[in-house]
Amino acid sequence: MIRATQTGIEVSGSATIPDASALLAQGVAALNANNQPITVFDLAGVTAVDSSLLAVVFGWMRAAKACNQSIRLLNLPENFVSLAAVYDVADLLPQ
Repeated sequence: MIRATQTGIEVSGSATIPDASALLAQGVAALNANNQPITVFDLAGVTAVDSSLLAVVFGWMRAAKACNQSIRLLNLPENFVSLAAVYDVADLLPQ
């Protein structure tokens, strides 16, 4: 689930394959509504992660770039960071 706040976008709940398309769409919609140069996605509330979250984040990055924006990630779950390292894409994550 995605919720816009005054400081950015809070992501909570599961971020696994069944949730990926909804998270991507909700994140893109939040980016479009935010209209700020940098949008912060806070992942502190994420309870479950698999590699699909990497695809979602890269989708958010593409959507932001298309709108001349960028994103920043906060409070990354440890298992998400581990997956990014396994796939050798940790350096691509906007922190």
